[in-house]
Parts: sequence; structure tokens; C-alpha cells
Amino acid sequence: MLPKLYDKCSPMYAVTELVEGESSRKIVEMICRIENNSGHIESVFKVHNIQKRLAEFEDYRETVKIKANMLSKKYPRCLADGNELLRFYGTTVACSLGLNGSSSLCSMEICGICQILCDGFSVQKESIGVFTTSTSETAIAYIDELNEIINQSVRCALIVCRVIAGRIRRPSENFRKIAGQSGGFDSLVGKVDRHCNIDELYSLNPEALLPCFVVIYRP
Repeated sequence: MLPKLYDKCSPMYAVTELVEGESSRKIVEMICRIENNSGHIESVFKVHNIQKRLAEFEDYRETVKIKANMLSKKYPRCLADGNELLRFYGTTVACSLGLNGSSSLCSMEICGICQILCDGFSVQKESIGVFTTSTSETAIAYIDELNEIINQSVRCALIVCRVIAGRIRRPSENFRKIAGQSGGFDSLVGKVDRHCNIDELYSLNPEALLPCFVVIYRP
């Protein structure tokens, strides 16, 4: 029996729930590395991207590769695949998605996950790009900060994304000034970890992100 797809609010994405014990779900949970003391996983969804969205993602990859090929200094990862990375995006859930088997998407503006699933990623006015992290822990910490700002305790969602990072700039001090003058770079580093890995990344173009899985949990 084929899984039922849900795309009530928009044709941008559809989702199917992965049941407990399913091999795909186990892999996603392992990738997210959410331990029992970090929160309880309520549900895991696979995201189905429409063909148009997939084409936009691949077109953006080709654009990044072409830009990189025109430079005198070559960037092998950019030339190979646009420097694609696996990243995490943290947001909140205000509706019943994932509760009691619900896979329905809502149209509420305060529901971060459904806004993304319906309309795709976007760069918010107060931000310099679409913010993703290298670990689920950092994404969860960002959600906790968001909950404190809105003074609520809501459920949380991690989106596992494919991200075409392209040429990455590592700004030092005047972060926002550099963001406004990216100089041909495709993304900016916000923070690196103690091993010099890129922990926080800002993608300057929302088309660089392609959601793959959604993990909903309660702290």
C-alpha cells in the first residue's frame, strides 16, 4: 500500500510519516542524534519536493558551478557539486502536525514548519540569510532561544536539508556589512566549532536549500 501524501496548503511540498521501527526513520534519528535527555521524538516525516522545486535546486547548483568555473582560483567542491552539505534547520510547530497521526499542514503564520512546507524557505527581514547548523544540537539551541523570545513552550521541528553552500565567506567582525557586500560568495559563516568545522551557516539564496526530512519533538 502506497503512503498517502498531504499537500493541503500548497503544492510546494508534500509529506509522509515514517513509522517507528522503519529503517528510514532509524537512519534519520541517528543523523539527528537526539538523545532521550534532549527531547522526545513525536514523529518523523519524509518531505516530497515537487518537480519544479527540484529543478530550481539543480539550476541553482549549476549556477554556482558556472560562477566557480569563471574564477582564476578553482574551488574543487564547487565545481564538483556546488559544495553540497547536509545541514539542520530549526523551527517551531504551532499546529497538530505529528499529533495522533496527523499529517495535515496548516496555514497559520505562527507555525514555522508549515510555513516552510507550504511556501519554501525565505530570508527574513531581520536576518542576512537562511540559517542552518551542522548539528542538531545547535539547531535545537536556536529553537530554545526562539521560544524564549516569543515567551512560549511549543513543540520543535528539525528539518534535515541538502544545502548547496557554494563559495563560503568567513567574516571576522562587521558581519552584516560583509553580508551586504558578499562579493560573489554564496553563503556566510556565522560560527565555527572548536574543530574549525562550520557550525552556523547563512545561505544567501533560499533556493540553495532542499528539505529532506522533518523531525518533530518535544523537549
